[in-house]
Amino acid sequence: MKLSPILIKKQEFEKSMRGYNVAEVQAFLDKLSTDIEELLHENEQLQNEVSRLKSELDDFHRIEQKLQEKLLKTEETTAQAIESAKKQSAVIIKEAEIKASQLIQKAEEKVNQMQNAAMALREEKDLIIARLKAIVSSQANLLEGKVKDAGQEPKKPVVKEKPQKLDIDVDGIVDKLL
Repeated sequence: MKLSPILIKKQEFEKSMRGYNVAEVQAFLDKLSTDIEELLHENEQLQNEVSRLKSELDDFHRIEQKLQEKLLKTEETTAQAIESAKKQSAVIIKEAEIKASQLIQKAEEKVNQMQNAAMALREEKDLIIARLKAIVSSQANLLEGKVKDAGQEPKKPVVKEKPQKLDIDVDGIVDKLL
């Protein structure tokens, strides 16, 4: 049988002649009953506190587990973000290199076009100068012929004399025209 404070208080003993003092036994039983009642009450409080602490501990374990999961997810997310940023920066760099290469190629093409245009202009200038020299030369020859014809008397026998040459500076005339 399990002892309880009520059973201890209600416990009765047989009376005998040379037995214990009933008042002392009753006082002891009362004191024992009170002590056991306090111990049982304290035990109940301790068990309640143990239950509460176990519950708190379980809560802390759940919180810890959630924090660890969040930390792991955060680390994964951070790693993914870093990897994504690296890939994006690589793409940006590659695009910049391609653009730079295209710009350099376009600039080289433009330089080649300008050089070709300059050569074509030089050739055209040389051709124009050559034509002008030819025109000036032919005009000079015509003038020499007219001067020669103008200096002769009409219908006289033509004596072949050395034609008088006019000093015409063809190059000077072309330079002045340019």
